[in-house]
Amino acid sequence: MTDTSDAASTDMGDRQAIERLLGRPLSRTWPTGALAPGSRVRVVRASDWDGPWPVEFSGTIDAMGAPEHGEHVQSLSGELLYWVAFDTPQYDSDGDGPYRKAQIWGRYLRAEAGFPA
Repeated sequence: MTDTSDAASTDMGDRQAIERLLGRPLSRTWPTGALAPGSRVRVVRASDWDGPWPVEFSGTIDAMGAPEHGEHVQSLSGELLYWVAFDTPQYDSDGDGPYRKAQIWGRYLRAEAGFPA
């Protein structure tokens, strides 16, 4: 038997911390056509710069917050940002981390073969 109480507690703590930082609640409304929570993904490197992660790795789309449209000036039109829980903690291209979860731009995600997108 697996005890999920620690994971649920961590997820709630993560959500509360991010909402405090953002000063607003995370969306719970999943956009049509978005990768589903629990989908396995590969986080890939950018083709035109050394980032945002120095290596490629696997993770899972996290249901902590629904994907949201990017509001950054470099976001692509209609691009979604996903919360991804990493299989193993990762350092970003600036050497910060290790992170166990992060919000990742959709252009850096690939659905892993054999898993629903």
